[in-house]
Amino acid sequence: MKMNMPLAVLSCLLASGAHAAPAFHKVLVIVLENTDYDKAAAAPFLTKLAARGATLTGYTGVAHPSQPNYVAMIAGDTLGVRDDKPVNLSGRHLGDLLDAKGLSWGVYAEGYPGGCFLGDKSGLYARKHVPFLSFTSVQKSPALCARVKDAAAFDADAAAGRLPAYSLYVPDLNDDGHDTGVDAADQWLAGFLGPRLDDANFMNGLLVVVTFDESASKTDSRILTILAGGGAAAGASSDAPYDHYSLLKTIENGLGLGDLGRKDSSAAAIDGVWGNK
Repeated sequence: MKMNMPLAVLSCLLASGAHAAPAFHKVLVIVLENTDYDKAAAAPFLTKLAARGATLTGYTGVAHPSQPNYVAMIAGDTLGVRDDKPVNLSGRHLGDLLDAKGLSWGVYAEGYPGGCFLGDKSGLYARKHVPFLSFTSVQKSPALCARVKDAAAFDADAAAGRLPAYSLYVPDLNDDGHDTGVDAADQWLAGFLGPRLDDANFMNGLLVVVTFDESASKTDSRILTILAGGGAAAGASSDAPYDHYSLLKTIENGLGLGDLGRKDSSAAAIDGVWGNK
C-alpha cells in the first residue's frame, strides 16, 4: 500500500501506531455521479476536501450503471440488479443491521415527494439513487418509509442533533452532477458541506464520506472517495483497491454492526488513513 501524507501527519501516526482506528459514532455518506477519478480530483472544492481528509486513490465502483452501485453500498452485493429500472428486493440491508443494534438510519433525498413514493422519477429526484426504497421490507413499512425524507429536513435535524447514526444524503440530478457535470456538483458540495466542516458541533464524532457511484469510463472504474472527520488523517491517502463493499465493511466495523454475510463479510475495511483524534 502506498501512503502519501505530510511528515507531521506521518509522525503522528507512527507515534500512535501504524494502524490507528477510526473514531466515529455517526456516518454521513454523500454520493455524486458518473465521474472519472482524475476529473473529480481536479475539481476545486474536492481538492480542498482531499487536503482536509483522507483520499482513497484506488477506490472503484463495482458495476455500471448507477443503481447496482447504490444497492451494493447498503446490501453488500448488487443482488442481481443490472440496470436503473425500479426493483423490489428481498433480504437484509444495512438498515436491518442498524435496527438490530438499536441505532438509527435515514435518507435525505433532494426533491423526494414523500409518502413512500415509489415512482421512477419526480422532477430532479430519481428513485434509483435511494436504494433503501428498493427493499420490500421498507416499501411495506410506513415507519421505515418515513426514514426517507426530503433533504429540506437535513438542516433542522442537524441543528437539533437528530442526525441518525447512518445518514445517506442524495443530491438531485443537478446537484449530483448527473445532468450537469462534476463542476456543478463540486460547486453544490462547496455550499452544502464547506461551512459544515468548520462546525465543531456538526463534525463531533461524525465521519463524512464523499464518493461517486461509478466512473464515466468503462475501462477505468476508479472513483474519487474522500473521508473527512471521524478520525481520518488530514492529507493521508491510500491506493489500496477499496470499493463500495469496503466502505460498507468500514461502517459496519466502526458502528459495531456485524455484517450481512455477502461481499461485505470478505471485503477489506479501509485502513491506513486513520489517526486524527
